[in-house]
Amino acid sequence: MDFDDQPAAKDSAIAGLNDLYLADEARLVKELADAADPGDVQRDKILATATQLVNAVRENSVDEGGIDAFLQQYDLSSEEGVLLMCIAEALLRIPDADTADALIADKLTSANWKEHLGESDSLFVNASTWGLMLTGQLLRFDEVRGKNPVQLLGKLAGRAGEPVVRTAMRQAMRIMGHQFVMGRTIDEALARSVRKGNRAYRHSFDMLGEAALTAADAERYFSSYYSAIGSIGAGPQGPADEIFSAASISVKLSALHPKYSFLEYQRVIDELVPKILELAQHAKASGIGLTIDAEESERLEISLDIFKRVYADASMAGYEGLGLAVQTYQRRARNVLTFLHELASAQSRRIPVRLVKGAYWDTEIKNAQVEGLDSYPVFTRKAHTDVSYLACARQALAAGDALYPQFATHNAHTLASVLRYAGSRRDYEFQRLHGMGEELYAEVIDPEKFARPCRVYAPVGSHEDLLPYLVRRLLENGANTSFVNRIVDESIDVGDIVADPILAARAHDYAPHPYIQPPAAMFGDERRNSRGINLPDRNVTRTLLADMQAAASREFAAAPLVGGKTLRGEAMPSVNPSDTAEVIGTCQQATSEHVDAALDMAAAAQADWDRTPAAERAGILEAAADLYEQHTAELLALCVKEAGKTIPDAIAELREAVDFLRYYAAQARTLFGDPTVLPGPTGERNTHGLRGRGVFVCISPWNFPLAIFTGQVAAALAAGNAVLAKPAEQTPLVAYRAVELLLQAGVPPAVLHFLPGDGASVGGHAVADPRVAGVAFTGSTETARRINQSLAAKSGPIATMIAETGGQNAMFVDSSALPEQVVQDSVYSSFNSAGQRCSALRLLCLQRDIAPRVIELLIGQMNELAIGDPVDIGVDVGPAIDEEARALLVAHVERMQKEATILHRSRMPES
Repeated sequence: MDFDDQPAAKDSAIAGLNDLYLADEARLVKELADAADPGDVQRDKILATATQLVNAVRENSVDEGGIDAFLQQYDLSSEEGVLLMCIAEALLRIPDADTADALIADKLTSANWKEHLGESDSLFVNASTWGLMLTGQLLRFDEVRGKNPVQLLGKLAGRAGEPVVRTAMRQAMRIMGHQFVMGRTIDEALARSVRKGNRAYRHSFDMLGEAALTAADAERYFSSYYSAIGSIGAGPQGPADEIFSAASISVKLSALHPKYSFLEYQRVIDELVPKILELAQHAKASGIGLTIDAEESERLEISLDIFKRVYADASMAGYEGLGLAVQTYQRRARNVLTFLHELASAQSRRIPVRLVKGAYWDTEIKNAQVEGLDSYPVFTRKAHTDVSYLACARQALAAGDALYPQFATHNAHTLASVLRYAGSRRDYEFQRLHGMGEELYAEVIDPEKFARPCRVYAPVGSHEDLLPYLVRRLLENGANTSFVNRIVDESIDVGDIVADPILAARAHDYAPHPYIQPPAAMFGDERRNSRGINLPDRNVTRTLLADMQAAASREFAAAPLVGGKTLRGEAMPSVNPSDTAEVIGTCQQATSEHVDAALDMAAAAQADWDRTPAAERAGILEAAADLYEQHTAELLALCVKEAGKTIPDAIAELREAVDFLRYYAAQARTLFGDPTVLPGPTGERNTHGLRGRGVFVCISPWNFPLAIFTGQVAAALAAGNAVLAKPAEQTPLVAYRAVELLLQAGVPPAVLHFLPGDGASVGGHAVADPRVAGVAFTGSTETARRINQSLAAKSGPIATMIAETGGQNAMFVDSSALPEQVVQDSVYSSFNSAGQRCSALRLLCLQRDIAPRVIELLIGQMNELAIGDPVDIGVDVGPAIDEEARALLVAHVERMQKEATILHRSRMPES
């Protein structure tokens, strides 16, 4: 397969979607502010309406306070708030008493709960303190009313591990869960939806659960959705006047496919579209709506592609219940609405659009930093997200008969803005989360006030399924900047709460948040972050794969480089480990004579290089980093073809190499610059500085043919040493190209020499020479031992040895861990690079209570691994590097078959 001969390289079905993926924030927010601005007259009316809503909420808040008051007391700016979130996330998942006791004792004894007692007017909060909610088993509400809770709770503080407290803590989680979850089953939730005040709302039911890791998980979630659709259609709410007022269900695509990823685009399209279509057909027949939930930004394009295919299916004709959630914290939000508008117009029917601000902001920011993107897919200021929401709200309302807007918000200013934008129109609705915002929306749905419909997003699931959802809600709404938190805090002025985000954005000239630097600048003045590649943007990926194919189309050649001159030796082929019949290129092997010549030249040149100012050496390494990035496609193609790396791994490899160059450049400036002046007690001048040691031999492995090779060489050069670089025998072509770029950047040819070949005639011969001042080595423990003995045996000054060798990496997992996260991390660490990294997970130790579930998930996730040629961007596991490595792996499996029980082996593809 060629790099560009794969589904990910084909044209997207959503043209222009990614134009704003990482758009300039200031420029975009200015455009959005102009689009959202209603003018001074309307702005004053919006402010008056928002103030009216906030005052009404504060007046109508009852003594018990509910979850809003609880979140306000325990916001995430407090240590106690964070600890409560930790307990909530883990406790109900723990099956054994000992681990639960340990967790409770650890968390509850590390915070000052007494500070929160009596700080809230809410009985609910005061009765909750020290154990979220200490229920009737420990404290009755009438006791709390009559006595000081501090005294009562103080008696319990020393018994954190006792069964009664553990029971109360679990009950506390369930009470909190009841605030957020409509019911444990869909029937329970439906019955609750028509009781008392709930009857005034429409409802969208969400079947809680983690993303599917296995095919069995995906099938279970599909059955759950399908069954729930039938139950909702036959539920107690009665027939709706129109599909827009009917009950609905929310569906997460990640729950319906174990590999819901842009890396496996075509597989996901082929397998998921029929499932969503079947659910949509069932919803249509049942007379209810179905909304596709929004997830991480990297999944946006594939979710829209799926939606388009299902929506345009002939069986959907006449059905206006199929909708989509749109996150306005994404910079692409307006383009998504444009896409939906065009799609609806082409099919001549409306699309319900649930406008949300977004629930994964912290993840999006961190992922962009980790991936080294040019910018962020989301806005860095909350005010900018609010501006985007308002602009999108106007766009959705302006779409007329194409879109049916559904405005999900708990923000009074946003709500008031929508009311003013819409005027007298009634063909839209608001949405809120179950258990939150009741007082705010009591004003909105009141026939005597605003008389606008509101739908409640109603989660359904067991306590175990609740945990991830609960933590997400706590993160969103427990932060001290959250509107839900601030609206009930009477210490905050109403004017601050209802401040216009458009004016706020203009006040700082639409600039991004000053403390959230672009990913490239996240290390500040020290160094520039290595540049990543935004693979989810298929415009970027398509170009990258084409460039990699062009780079790989030529045959590569390598040879010893001594003093900048190419020397001749025995030509050895370098083959593709995925297809050993494919010769990538040839490498001429160095001889012992080549090594001697390099040592002569390096020893003579080292002193001048050491005297070169550290800043100049640093500048050369930084220039090399820039050259690496300029030759991205070529270096990636070599890593994939010669080292058998997957494309994402190859990108990480290149970025690590660039980071090494810039990091050691920074270290050179700091450590090898002007000497430090020390005290001179008798008037003398004492200085302290660092210098190079001499000639270093750098011996690198094949499993990091660019990153570790570059890191060793860059560190030695930065410190003022001359270098003899010996690459792994399996991957000389990658290393040769790296040395060429280092020389092009300005490293003197007499200082850096490239010597490919076998360990004995090259590495062993060089290490034994008395002129070698040090060795940097990464590889096996056995080889490191031999090098150490060789260094010790030779005459001359004692040489330095810096070695990174193999080990056994183990992970211990107790029952407080989330099994899905354990499995994802374990599988990635174990099988990434075909398990050939020294950092790969070798041993997973599980608490017995959770072992069956974790093993079940491990087996299911292993079955989803795509094994094959890594030129396919969807491949998870590529080849073993060569026959010798494969034979070692096979021998280990054979040994395990005799000495242990093999639980599962991944299936090898026929190819």
